[in-house]
Amino acid sequence: MARGGRPPQLAERAGLTQAKISRVEGADTVPTLPLLRRLAPALDASLNIAFDDDHEEVTFIAHPAA
Repeated sequence: MARGGRPPQLAERAGLTQAKISRVEGADTVPTLPLLRRLAPALDASLNIAFDDDHEEVTFIAHPAA
């Protein structure tokens, strides 16, 4: 979690609760697309998801540090 900072700051930037971040980190929940949409910019990253009948691709791209 180094890129996004400590979990409390990540939760604040993403507009989520610390409990929600902890559940995602601990794999206690499957994140929804809206949740992932909030987390990507909070982590200064892009998330691309593509799928069709026989293919799926998930790409998480961290933006370079300024």
